[in-house]
Amino acid sequence: MSQTTRPRRPLGTVLLEFLGSMNLAITLLVAISFAAVIGTVLQQNQPYPDYVAKFGPFWFEVFKSLGLYDVYGSVWFLVLLGLLLLSTAVCVWRNAPTMLRDMRHFRLDVQEKSLRGFHHQAEWNSTLPAADQLARAQAVLKAQGYEVQRKEHDERVVLAGMKGSWNRLGYLLTHVGIVVICIGGLVDGNMPLKISEALGRIKVETRDIPASEVPPESTLGEEHGAFRGSVRITEGGAADFVFLNVRDGYLLQRLPFMVELKDFRIEHYPSGAPKSFESDVVIHDEELKEPLQRTIAVNHPLVYKGYAIYQASFSDGGSELTMRAWSLDAPDIKPLDLKGAVYQDLKITTPRGVVTMELDDFKPFNVQPAEEGSGKQFQNYGPSVTFKLRNSAGEALEYVNYMAPVTLKGRTFMVSGMRGSPAESFRYLYLPVDAKGGLDRFMTLRARSLDATRVRKAVAAQAKALSVDNDPVKTRELTESIVRLTTTFASGGMESLLSQVERAVPEGERDQAMESYLMVLQSVFGQLYVDQLRAEGVAVDKGISDEDARFFDEALEAMAAMGTYGSPLFIQVTDFKHVEASGLQITRAPGQDIVYLGCVMLIAGVFFMFYLHHRRVWVSVTAEAQGSRVLFAGSGNRDRMDFASEFEGLRARLEPEANKNGA
Repeated sequence: MSQTTRPRRPLGTVLLEFLGSMNLAITLLVAISFAAVIGTVLQQNQPYPDYVAKFGPFWFEVFKSLGLYDVYGSVWFLVLLGLLLLSTAVCVWRNAPTMLRDMRHFRLDVQEKSLRGFHHQAEWNSTLPAADQLARAQAVLKAQGYEVQRKEHDERVVLAGMKGSWNRLGYLLTHVGIVVICIGGLVDGNMPLKISEALGRIKVETRDIPASEVPPESTLGEEHGAFRGSVRITEGGAADFVFLNVRDGYLLQRLPFMVELKDFRIEHYPSGAPKSFESDVVIHDEELKEPLQRTIAVNHPLVYKGYAIYQASFSDGGSELTMRAWSLDAPDIKPLDLKGAVYQDLKITTPRGVVTMELDDFKPFNVQPAEEGSGKQFQNYGPSVTFKLRNSAGEALEYVNYMAPVTLKGRTFMVSGMRGSPAESFRYLYLPVDAKGGLDRFMTLRARSLDATRVRKAVAAQAKALSVDNDPVKTRELTESIVRLTTTFASGGMESLLSQVERAVPEGERDQAMESYLMVLQSVFGQLYVDQLRAEGVAVDKGISDEDARFFDEALEAMAAMGTYGSPLFIQVTDFKHVEASGLQITRAPGQDIVYLGCVMLIAGVFFMFYLHHRRVWVSVTAEAQGSRVLFAGSGNRDRMDFASEFEGLRARLEPEANKNGA
């Protein structure tokens, strides 16, 4: 018994069938759809620290390894697009010739046996001669919009009618549209940039340096491919570049023109939220006879030479600030005068060493919900400055200080917020202001409490209450102990006081010791405060006023919170010159028009497929002695019920006598 083997198919044939298979195309479409969902939900191309803060170190690394922070530019996404393009192109190449032939092929050689096998078919004997029956059938089909062709066979004549043949073109347009869209996506996918980076020709810059110092290997030329970059321009400034966020760094993209910001305007809602903002920009280009001036706003970009310039954001443009730096560690009443601008760093010498003040932001107003019972919905708390104080070890705390005094529950304070990281909420310090609305009285009291000599005098004023068994040595020791306690509290607040109690007092006696310490502190600070009031010319012989007493209580509360404030200085803004900046997003997408063309083809193809039904009918007429015999059959590729109704209507028109002699 012989055994036969199937001939081995060529590898090329197998590969073409796989690439053009429906299963592969559907799998690729599903994968691309999932990727598009991720790219839409997860904001793309943000600085890596933002993702770390949002997802945590573990998931940040997982998502980073999957390339989810730049989905549309990742290698795996471009590979999926390329495979979909190849798969769809193979499908078009294999099926387009057949579909195009089918659009014009009337199948005039169809056999009667095949026609009788159609679901929609009818056969009858007609009293009309064959020639008249054929003329009647041709007229009826043409009246219904069918293209008709005729062919004579030995014993019969066949009329073939067809309409809606462009339905087949819908399949081609749909598939070709997908190919064109994939081509546009690959053009904007910037594969040459990724290849250049892989070969080491382009290196991502990670240092925070000015644009003028970015090295050539991190700079892209004017004729580079697609990109989406951003740039911040201050009023009166200009730029001929944008920064492209790339993973944990950036690239500098040069522009073939200069963008100048002439003016920036912003409107706010009563709540303080931005209502609208727009920029007056001027385009400077050697190819222009005169500069091009336009106003751009959100959702109203300027398109020039294929570059789209969008209004994306706004920020401070380097506002100039005049400040006072009050020392919180030294018994020095006179503040240090400072001048700087937002985005600048200032070096300041303090008792704790040199600290760097990094000016991050300035807001000319801060609208917040108003206090209950104030009768207002919102309240403007005035200008504020945001900055960091960084020590020599590189550790930094972030602060936000309000320029104007803030009224809370009927009392007025200078307010400063502090936090250790952006993930934390600000913790606020409230310093009471004096009758002049300044900090002089509070800072003077604090400086007195840090001056051991003054504290010693204040303690000596209460010598009778502090004498210990008329023993000068013990009395002196107690006095020095109170001096240390006072200066410790003044410099480190309640936190330092608690630490001292925990170190020096047994656990069971700490509450009593703390109560005693607080009483002593209140007495000493009270004496310092009375001495200060006398120096200010306030009459205190008959006691102090309720207002001065409330100030004293608020001052002690502020000093108690100093331990967690963490700064050797209190920064007070005294004057400013506000400068605004506009954040522009500039994009270039050479594949955009290609994608639009593909979308038009895709829409047209879907329209043809769903709204043009491909229908065929055949009328086979055979001459007989008493007239003719008619075989009528037809088929439609969509909506069988609708075609069945149409078929019956055609049959009624084709039969000359209501099918009296129908077979």
